[in-house]
Amino acid sequence: IQVGDQASLTKTITDEDVINFAKLTGDVNPIHILDSFAKTTMFKERIAHGMLVSSFISTILGTKLPGKNTIYLSQNVSFRAPVKIGDTLRVVAEVIKKRDDKKIITLQTNIYNQSGDIVVEGTATILKKE
Repeated sequence: IQVGDQASLTKTITDEDVINFAKLTGDVNPIHILDSFAKTTMFKERIAHGMLVSSFISTILGTKLPGKNTIYLSQNVSFRAPVKIGDTLRVVAEVIKKRDDKKIITLQTNIYNQSGDIVVEGTATILKKE
């Protein structure tokens, strides 16, 4: 693994994803689950949970870059734009720093919608075990 290495994945957010996440976490904020409520908000329709969207960063780190034997140490995220049901997301991780002595890797972690807008941006720090 070298600085500049990248990996990505694509995911379309479904109604089922949002409902299942609400059930799993207990986050039943009506902006996520009630069309009638969401229509009264600035978004005019339901939006996905920010942490649901961000969870796909974990997917890419654990399955693609660096992949298996990754231990997640930290993640910071900034939510830049809402994600709506039906949005297709591209999750991108890029190695920006590597400490060989401790096997610690820092990655830029951005999520883009189908228009190319950043919806989530942040950095992750992981430990790569052999």
